[in-house]
Amino acid sequence: MSIDIETYYAPAKRAEVNELLRQKSVFDRLPQLSFFLDTVPTIYLILNEDRQIIFANKTALKAFNYNNIDELLGKRVGEAIFCEHSNELAGGCGTSEACQHCGAAQAIMSGLNQRNDMKECRITTESGINSYDFRVWTSPYNVDGEKFVIFSLNDISDEKRRRALERIFFHDVMNTAGGIKGISSLISQYPEEIEEFKDVLYSSSNQLLNELQAQRDLASAENNELKIQPVDLTTKSILKYVSDIYSNHTVARDKFLKIDDACEEIFFTSDEATLVRVIGNMTKNALEASSFNQTVTLTASGIGNGKVRFSVHNPNYMPRNIQLQVFQRSFSTKGANRGLGTYSMKLLSEKYLNGRVYFETDEDNGTTFHAEYPISLITDSE
Repeated sequence: MSIDIETYYAPAKRAEVNELLRQKSVFDRLPQLSFFLDTVPTIYLILNEDRQIIFANKTALKAFNYNNIDELLGKRVGEAIFCEHSNELAGGCGTSEACQHCGAAQAIMSGLNQRNDMKECRITTESGINSYDFRVWTSPYNVDGEKFVIFSLNDISDEKRRRALERIFFHDVMNTAGGIKGISSLISQYPEEIEEFKDVLYSSSNQLLNELQAQRDLASAENNELKIQPVDLTTKSILKYVSDIYSNHTVARDKFLKIDDACEEIFFTSDEATLVRVIGNMTKNALEASSFNQTVTLTASGIGNGKVRFSVHNPNYMPRNIQLQVFQRSFSTKGANRGLGTYSMKLLSEKYLNGRVYFETDEDNGTTFHAEYPISLITDSE
């Protein structure tokens, strides 16, 4: 008797162990194929019609930290690399709501439908700490009338990181630097008007420095080199500092930014620079997601259990397909090669500030990002 298993995308059905062993033996009888795939420095897997692994070359075993194919046999790709969505439903990899937007799942389904395909995908591990960008290729491979898929994977995280940084430097940073040059030129032409220009020049210089420091801190965080120094802070001082930075930012043009009157003043300890980076990104993203004349609201509150919560609200709803990908590395609604803001919020909060970042969104109330942290940050060095 078959049992229907919930799925949002690919079929949940799996082959039994005996069937997996039989399928594995098909490729055991093709030593030339195995020899060739074992000699290349690229990850290669062979999947059955249920998307389960029945062959992995030596490069794949080493990359995924497995000793032999028996440890991988029957797993699906997301399960083999511990994708955070691979165990959300009983059906496993390919069946969760997020899998609808996974490039790897889409490419595998193309292969099973007898089409070659190439896709990019972003995968975050179950721990929520490690995120990767992959480029995957799939090709149908039929043996004695039985369908298989050859699956190849290449880690392009460094490429994505470089392209994102280039985009930021050549777009955001150059724009800010151009503004500083323009203001400086006006000052040189009209020195008597220096009082009028000095606040704008200071704000633009501070914005440029903030962009540079943000990329430096993200690179350090990903390389496990970011140093955390807890100091005494207050919630209102953090929100005022962030508000001062972004009130004059280009993303706030024709929009309003305010601190909620109900914001609680709470004393706590954390790393100031890293916390400002997270709340700043939340604020910048909220402003970018807002429309003409809308207001972004910042607030903070105590939530019990020795924790403090910062919240940033904008009036617009986040569509479901964006919700499912928002914290993935390199995902962005602002165009190609962006998408480090929400990813860095999660990375910095969970890996360095012992906190968590999440959001709530609905069509009536808009979108609110929350960041929760302990009142007292304890680091590994303490």
